[in-house]
Amino acid sequence: MDRPRLEIADVLRRYGEAYREQHAASLSTAQRRVMSAIERCRTAALGGHLEQCDQCQHQRIAYDSCRNRHCPKCQSLARAQWIEDRQSELLDTQYFHVVFTLPEEIAAIAYQNKKVVYDILFRATSETLRTIAADPKHLGAEIGFFTVLHTWGQNLMFHPHLHCVVPGGGLSPDGDRWVSCRPGFFLSVRVLSRLFRRLFLELLQQAFDAAQLHFFSSLLQLHDPAAFVAYLDPLRDAEWVVYAKPPFAGPQQVLDYVGRYTHRVAISNNRLLDIEDGQVQFRYKDYRNHSQQKVMPLSADEFIRRFLLHVLPDGFQRIRYYGFLSNRHREEKLERCRQLLGMASAHPTTPATEPPKDYRDRYEELTGVSLRLCPVCRRGQMIRVPLSSVACTSSTLEDTS
Repeated sequence: MDRPRLEIADVLRRYGEAYREQHAASLSTAQRRVMSAIERCRTAALGGHLEQCDQCQHQRIAYDSCRNRHCPKCQSLARAQWIEDRQSELLDTQYFHVVFTLPEEIAAIAYQNKKVVYDILFRATSETLRTIAADPKHLGAEIGFFTVLHTWGQNLMFHPHLHCVVPGGGLSPDGDRWVSCRPGFFLSVRVLSRLFRRLFLELLQQAFDAAQLHFFSSLLQLHDPAAFVAYLDPLRDAEWVVYAKPPFAGPQQVLDYVGRYTHRVAISNNRLLDIEDGQVQFRYKDYRNHSQQKVMPLSADEFIRRFLLHVLPDGFQRIRYYGFLSNRHREEKLERCRQLLGMASAHPTTPATEPPKDYRDRYEELTGVSLRLCPVCRRGQMIRVPLSSVACTSSTLEDTS
């Protein structure tokens, strides 16, 4: 697996200090922490250890990761672990992908009140899906699904929306039947959109009445109750964007897809093209122009600003589970779903006494990429060794982050 030529870390190491000085008053503690973590990731600042090939004796220093969820380099292992955890939860049925998007006017409020508004987005979305699915006029079943928060578009602008992955059916009210959706059709997006709009605005008003919302700069006037109501009034009749993507080809495609999707950060390292002369250039898809690949040039200052728009509140859960996939009854209800779908029981086949596998072995099983293979001879395995037991074979030990 080739390392990207440029990384977000390179941008922050080169231009981050100037950005901190210029925007000291507006940078949050969380944003500063993310910048520092990415800059230090897999460098001597975090420590590391020495590895040596058991065939050709090639040596490298393996520096420690920052493990910050906003760091592009630290998501692959988290993604591999998440995929392994989800494998047993797949059902032998069709799966759907539904997206709930906030209007720009609400997104402006969301940026100044991230935790409150993001929580409202999760709640309104989950209640919408469960309410419409439970209605006998639509599906008449208890569904299960997980939701993933994304806050960005391809151009890195602030664009909060929820991605929902939903099996195409659910448990009947008495739990005795599996109720399937029509092939290729989940629920009416128009019906979903209307209920989502109503629930979200009701919850937002409740948050305002409870003094949970705060407003600054251009939104300062919204502290006034009349101004807040007037600001929301046009949105009560506007069409809110809810859309269903084409259904997945099968359960395995769901796993392949969500494994890439759930642990994305705002921009991956492989989209970066150039960071010279105070400017950052990156690839993006222009969805308004038939998804054409284009290049966007931004000043380093604006690029960092956009990247930091997507820093999540500390401890915020951006992946959540509902219905028969909710944590409280997941095991019991999933087993019932398997029975009704004629699937084998998901009892673990690995003896409980077997020690957990090393993360590098799990990663190779799930991705096909070896973290142990020697990058020089391509035959040997990189083995961790004490510094005192190795005679250096080269004057400079390579950073292989």
